[in-house]
Amino acid sequence: MRRSWLLGLVLVALVAGLVGCSQPEPETIVQEVEKPVTVVVEVEKQVTVMPTAAPEEPQAAAGSVQLTGAGASFPYPLYSRWFYEYAFVNAVPRINYQSIGSGGGIRQITEKNVDFAGSDAVLNDEQKAAAPGLMMLPTVAGAVVLAYNVEGADGEPLETGLVLTPEVISGIFLGQITRWNDPQIAASNPDVQLPDAEIVVAHRSDGSGTSFIFTSYLSAVSEEWLSRVGAGTAVEWPVGLGGKGNEGVAGIVKEQPGSIGYVELAYAVQNKLAYAYVQNQAGNVIEPGLESTTAASNEAIADMPEDLGQVLVNAPGADSYPIAGYTFLLVYEDMQDCDKARELQKLITWAMSPEADAFAEELLYAPLGADVKALVQARVDALTCNGQPIVP
Repeated sequence: MRRSWLLGLVLVALVAGLVGCSQPEPETIVQEVEKPVTVVVEVEKQVTVMPTAAPEEPQAAAGSVQLTGAGASFPYPLYSRWFYEYAFVNAVPRINYQSIGSGGGIRQITEKNVDFAGSDAVLNDEQKAAAPGLMMLPTVAGAVVLAYNVEGADGEPLETGLVLTPEVISGIFLGQITRWNDPQIAASNPDVQLPDAEIVVAHRSDGSGTSFIFTSYLSAVSEEWLSRVGAGTAVEWPVGLGGKGNEGVAGIVKEQPGSIGYVELAYAVQNKLAYAYVQNQAGNVIEPGLESTTAASNEAIADMPEDLGQVLVNAPGADSYPIAGYTFLLVYEDMQDCDKARELQKLITWAMSPEADAFAEELLYAPLGADVKALVQARVDALTCNGQPIVP
C-alpha cells in the first residue's frame, strides 16, 4: 500500500513536469491529467479505509481468571457439567469447585477463602450476621430421595417405587420402625413381598444441605422429630451409619443390604439405586422427578422471601414432590477483585440460559421458573466491585 502511494506521487510529479515543459494540445492535456487523477483517487480510497481498521480491544487470555468455589454435594453433578460446558462459551475463567458439603462451603465463603460457595441450606441469622452482604442465589431445584437396597421375600431386589408415608419415613429415621416387613410399610405396599430383615439407616456425617432439606421435611411432618432432633445441616441422628457427602451415603446404600438413606435424585440414578415414591401433603403418592419438583417450586413461589432463601419441603399441591429444595450459590454482593466479579456475573447469568437449563434437565434437576429467574437476575445485575458497577 505504501508502494502504491509513492508511485502515485511520482506519477503526479511527472505529469506536473510534463505540463510545465510543453504546450500539448488540449485533448492531450485532458488525457494525461486524467491518468494521475485516477491514481490520486485510488490513494484517497486507501487513506479513507485505513483508519476504519481500528485495533480490537485486547481480550483476556483463556484461563487467566481463577474462580474457586466449594460447598454442596447436592448440585455437584450439575455444577461439574455446567463448568465444563461453560468453558466452550467463555474460556477466560478457570473454575474449580470442591464438593465438601454445604456446611463447609458456608464456612469457606464466610472466611472469604473462596469466590463463591454452594449450599442447599438457607443461611440462618447467625450466619448472615457473620457474613454481611452474602447473597443466596437459587440455581436449580432438586429432589431428595429415599434410596434403598432391599431384597424381597422372594430373593429379588425391590425395584424403584416402594411407597413410603411421612409417618413411616420419620419412624424409620427415629429408630422406631426397624424391620422391612413392619405393618406400617406393608400397609402402603400390599403387592410387595417385604422381607423380615433389619433396616439399616444411612445418613450424612458432614455438614450437609441435603441433610438440611431432609431434616426440614421431617420437622414439617413429625412433631416428635421436630422436638427431639429438629432441622439443620448437622443433627444428632437417633440411629444409623454416617457417610460423607451424597457420594458417601449412596455408597453405604449400594454396599449394605437392607439399607435406606437420603440422597439427591441424580446420585440414586447414577448409582442405579432403587428409590421410594412418597405420599405428599395432599395425600397423593408422588414419584420424584423434574415435573413433581417443578410443581413444588411453582406452588411455593407466592411465598418467596426477600432474600430468596426459600425452603420447598412439604409443599402444597396435588402434584408436588414433598422432599424438594433449591440449591444456592452464595456470592458477596460487593467483591474486591473486579476481574473475578465480572466473570462470576457472566457465569451466573449463563447458568439461567436455555442451554444451561437443558443440561440441568438431563441430570434431573428442575430449572428455575421465569419468575424466580427474574429475581435472581436482578441481584446478579446489581453486583458491584469495590462499590462500583461491574464494567462488562
